[in-house]
Amino acid sequence: MGGTGGVALAGGGAWVGSTVAAQPAAAAAEAAIGGLTTPPAYAPSGRRPKYRRATWSQQFQTSHGWNAGGTGTASANANDTSVFVRGTQSVRVTTNGTGKQSYVRRTGMTAQNMTGKMIRLVFRVDDVANLSKLVFYMGSGSLANYFSWTFHAHSTTAANYVQSGEWVTVHLQWADVTSAAGTYSISAAGSPSTKTGFTDMSFAVYDNAGGPVTYRLQAVELVPDTATVFPKGVVSITFDDSHKSIHDLARPVMDSYGYSGTVYNIADAIGTGSFLTVGQMRSMQDFSGWEMAGHSYANATHTASYPKLTAEQADDDFRKLREWLVGNGFSSEHFAYPHGAFQKTSDGVPVDLIASRHFTTARSIISETIESFAPAMPYRLKALTGINDGSGIGGTALSKVTGAGGRLDRCVNSGDWLILCLHKVVEGTPATSTEIGKAGLTALMKAIDDRGIPVLTVEEAMASYT
Repeated sequence: MGGTGGVALAGGGAWVGSTVAAQPAAAAAEAAIGGLTTPPAYAPSGRRPKYRRATWSQQFQTSHGWNAGGTGTASANANDTSVFVRGTQSVRVTTNGTGKQSYVRRTGMTAQNMTGKMIRLVFRVDDVANLSKLVFYMGSGSLANYFSWTFHAHSTTAANYVQSGEWVTVHLQWADVTSAAGTYSISAAGSPSTKTGFTDMSFAVYDNAGGPVTYRLQAVELVPDTATVFPKGVVSITFDDSHKSIHDLARPVMDSYGYSGTVYNIADAIGTGSFLTVGQMRSMQDFSGWEMAGHSYANATHTASYPKLTAEQADDDFRKLREWLVGNGFSSEHFAYPHGAFQKTSDGVPVDLIASRHFTTARSIISETIESFAPAMPYRLKALTGINDGSGIGGTALSKVTGAGGRLDRCVNSGDWLILCLHKVVEGTPATSTEIGKAGLTALMKAIDDRGIPVLTVEEAMASYT
């Protein structure tokens, strides 16, 4: 890396701070992990997917030919050498705080065929305090015709995929396209009217009209998409929190379809109250092929979430959890953040960086776009959560997944890795968004089966690219 590129994270992201970026790589890595330099007893194997080589790439080096503009732009430097993560420069743009569109754009390029490809973006927002949303446009006729992806809408309360001062990698697949204009259209099943002939691209940023945002664009690339390995996409069915109902109600339903799931477990809860026992976990793993993954070691950690802890406390809980899983015969190296929270610890260390010391992936509950192969950032896996067949209880209505043009249709027609996050299964009608009825779960499994979408555990899915 050159200049102030920062410390690279798995999957293409990086954490960059002004004090860290100026140090040699080894020292910066130590500083970024908060001084936690002793290797854990059970470190992850590192079985991560290989880096996907781009079939077309714009890395924004000298003479790149893209222009910054839009009514929301205050200033820009198309050849900024102060902060970058590839080569010797990136594009820097600062918005004007009006909520209007600011962009980095090029039109009239050689036409691209996007069949079997997805878009890879590498970018950074210096401070997300005033960020509203990020949108990517791809089209023709100087963008008179376009498809768009709204791939980030910033939240003031929940964990955000895009965080201040970090280089972020995002994959945009056809299953995630949000709108069309001009001669382009999206079918009722969520399929684009064309995947060829694209000459125009635009990376757009909107602030929240509360102040300016400075962003930096490093790469726009095309890489092979999920459909090149899974033509119908792939689904992973995951359950959080170790509820006993996963064994008693979910397992029999999924057994009837030959499906295995991933359970993200709280070690402290196992063998207590209405939670799984070690024996039930082993039975599911050994006789039905389920994956027993990690969610937290201590109940108190799950309740608080890792960002409320110091880096040392978080690392200790990760270590105990990993040792507990290995010590009880569970082979999974995968993890899910309690409440989906992977922001910085109370003393300023990114939780996903600490997770990488102990696990091979970590799953969030962010679903602005659906996950891909290979994942853009394995320690921020995206998942659709709150799926239920209730009424008036919030979450994600089951019909949004199983209905026409829903997530399953988009998965089978365009290809993606659809990670579903469930919690408790109930016999009757669910009362909260963290419950799904047995009837609803059965309907979900049938909908997946009817479409012929393969179902893999997270561990199995990741093995497809290692």
